[in-house]
Amino acid sequence: MNEKQIKELFAGMPGLHVVVVGDVMLDNYWWGDVERVSPEAPVPVVNIRKKESRLGGAANVALNCKSLGANVSLASVLGKDQDGDLLIDLCRQAGMDTAMLMQSAERKTTTKTRVLSRNQQMMRLDEEQTTELSTKEEHPFIDLVLRMLQREKPQVLIFEDYNKGVLKENVIGRIVSHCKELGIITMVDPKKTNFLAYKEVTIFKPNLKEVREGLGLPLPAVSAAELQEAHLRLSEALQHQVTFITLSEKGVFATDGAEQLIIPSHIRNIADVSGAGDTVIATAALVYAHTKDIRAMAEIANIAGGLVCEKVGVLPVDKAELEQECIMLLSS
Repeated sequence: MNEKQIKELFAGMPGLHVVVVGDVMLDNYWWGDVERVSPEAPVPVVNIRKKESRLGGAANVALNCKSLGANVSLASVLGKDQDGDLLIDLCRQAGMDTAMLMQSAERKTTTKTRVLSRNQQMMRLDEEQTTELSTKEEHPFIDLVLRMLQREKPQVLIFEDYNKGVLKENVIGRIVSHCKELGIITMVDPKKTNFLAYKEVTIFKPNLKEVREGLGLPLPAVSAAELQEAHLRLSEALQHQVTFITLSEKGVFATDGAEQLIIPSHIRNIADVSGAGDTVIATAALVYAHTKDIRAMAEIANIAGGLVCEKVGVLPVDKAELEQECIMLLSS
């Protein structure tokens, strides 16, 4: 890509409408100072001086899409509780459409509280419910999403699966089928439970660990031949169009069957890998929706994931910073 193409791509992102469906989370950060060990147990005493709540899980994917300029709608089922109210409020403050965020008295909002001192995580406290949606919750949620897709016809829909129960098999199948009818690109970040449930999606984006677990393939060398074998196995099971595998420090792999790419990672000062996968799928979805080019998708998403790893905590990618980095690293 040349500089003009990169600038045109980023300028076109505000014209895209993205729907993110999946498991939303509230990420709490408690910062403090450690000056002594507790007399009650051999653990540090953290004197909390600052608290902050941020969007996590599927909500962080949506926030990354919003940070890149897209029009974003978020769909999930969360608890009818104080954390759920706060999460919805944060989404609205970020400018997202929250009409498809259903609150249920049957569920608890997933919350992760990280305790940090001197930019190091001391502890993480999780509150979550991982049971699948009940029939009472499932059918209204599916209807809500399908009606919105029919009415708005967004360019791309992202499934963000964290095994918290929202993306059960029937929910996945009904939404994918409707997107196919409407010509909407579908992209998925899968987890082990529903790994092979995303049949006929456009882009399947697992990480290397998920491929190894989901297919039972060791992939010891992470070579082009091994990754192509993984794609063939996935394609046989899913009948999807594009495989996009993140390889951690080794970069990313992408193929549509005809073209096969391994894009190495760029050297970074890694501070925190939390949320990098969210940034990668958000960036990849927008780039592919705009270009239909798997090389552009892989290269730009790879850069975006590296950039957020240089920052502590789950933060969205900065659009201006990403554009300049792409111009510097990719323009020919």
